[in-house]
Amino acid sequence: MSAGLTEAIGSMGAEMRADIRNYVTAGDGQQWSQLPQGTVAIHCTHSNLMKKMIELKFDLHTTIGELKTRLHMHCGTPACSQQLVLRDGGQDIASLDNDSRMMGFYGIESGMTIHIIDTDPFSMSRGGGLEDVSLIQKYKMDDDTYEARKGTVRQWIKEQKEADPNWKPPKQNNFSGNPWQKQERPPAGAAEEVPTGPETVEGIEVGMRCEAMPGARRGEVAFVGEVAGLAGGGHWVGVKFDEPVGKSNGVVKGETIFECMERYGGFLRGKNVNVGDFPEQELDLEDSEDEEDEL
Repeated sequence: MSAGLTEAIGSMGAEMRADIRNYVTAGDGQQWSQLPQGTVAIHCTHSNLMKKMIELKFDLHTTIGELKTRLHMHCGTPACSQQLVLRDGGQDIASLDNDSRMMGFYGIESGMTIHIIDTDPFSMSRGGGLEDVSLIQKYKMDDDTYEARKGTVRQWIKEQKEADPNWKPPKQNNFSGNPWQKQERPPAGAAEEVPTGPETVEGIEVGMRCEAMPGARRGEVAFVGEVAGLAGGGHWVGVKFDEPVGKSNGVVKGETIFECMERYGGFLRGKNVNVGDFPEQELDLEDSEDEEDEL
C-alpha cells in the first residue's frame, strides 16, 4: 500500500472519529435545559454508602437546613449528623455549612455533586450497615422456646407418634390442592382408557374441512374408521394436512389408508378433530411436543 493511500485512509479515519465524537457529545450540557427556572438537578454521594443518588431535583430557594431534611429520607443520616460539601468535576468547591442560607447562595448548578459526610460515630450506615444485608442479624428461635409453643408442626407430629408409634409423616401430594390428602394412584403400567368407539367419530366424514389439535393444524378429512395396523385399535380419523405438520404419509404397515405426501398426514382420535369452515391458512411448521393421540 502506498504512503499516500495510507495517509488518506488515516485522515478519513480521524475525520470519522471526530464526527462520531461530535455526534455523541452534541447534547452534553443540554440535558437539564428543560428544567423549570430556579430548579437544579444534582447528584449526591455519601461517605458511608456505595450508592450514588442521581439527579435529585431541588429549588434554589431551598435552605441548606431543608436540603438536609430531604437528604435524610434518601440516605438515612439525620440532618444534625450531616456535613455537606459541594463538588464540581470531582473537586471540592464549597462547604454548605450555613443551614439558614439558600442553595442559590452557593451557586449550585445542575450536574454538580453534593457529598454527604456522616459525622455520627455510631451511625447505622457505617461499615455497610444500611447496604450489606449479610450484617443483618436474623431472628432464630431456640428449641426450648419452640417446644413451649402450642399448635406447632412439631407438637402435632409428636402427638401422632404418641398415638401410633409406627406413624410416619405423610408425603406431600403434588397432584391435588391438599398436600396431605392421600393420592390414589393407578396400578403400575395401567394406562388411561381412551374412548375409541364409533361414537367418537360421529359427524366426521371424508372430504370435510377440519382443524386438528394440538396446534390448530388445518386440513381435510381423508379417512374415518378402524385401522388394524394402529396400536390401540378403535376408530381413527385420517387427516390430510395443508402443510407438512403431520407424522404420516397415509400408509400404515404397508397398507395405504389414504394418499398424501410424507408428513402431510396423520391419524387422530375423534376428540382431537373439529370439522367445519376451516379454510387454508399459513401454519407453524414446528413439531408439537404433545401429540399423544396422533399416529
